[in-house]
Amino acid sequence: MMRSLYLVLCIVGTVLPYAYLVPFLMAHGLDLPLFFQQLFANHVSSLFGVDFIISSIVLWLFIFWEGNRLQMKHLWVYLASNLTVGISLALPLFLLMRQKKLEAMKPEAMKLEAISPSIP
Repeated sequence: MMRSLYLVLCIVGTVLPYAYLVPFLMAHGLDLPLFFQQLFANHVSSLFGVDFIISSIVLWLFIFWEGNRLQMKHLWVYLASNLTVGISLALPLFLLMRQKKLEAMKPEAMKLEAISPSIP
């Protein structure tokens, strides 16, 4: 169930941000100075820009910490998805792949418990 939810969130998290990015790119091309000028045009938009930057840093730390802990591969994919789309794709994509990894590890954990049950 969670895997399906994460997949839907990946799709929504890609489509919605691009619904705003594509018209900008069509009108101005990849004009990064204009993009950042508009991103930080006022206090409200600056709030979202700064929040995105801080949230991205926290997400990257989580990806590397949890990804290494679970021995997940290709961690760069989540960073690339964060930089090309945003947290709205990177977070549910990482959580989806993390869920798959945890489910794959579950039989191993169950085997270990059967061999050496915990003492109450």
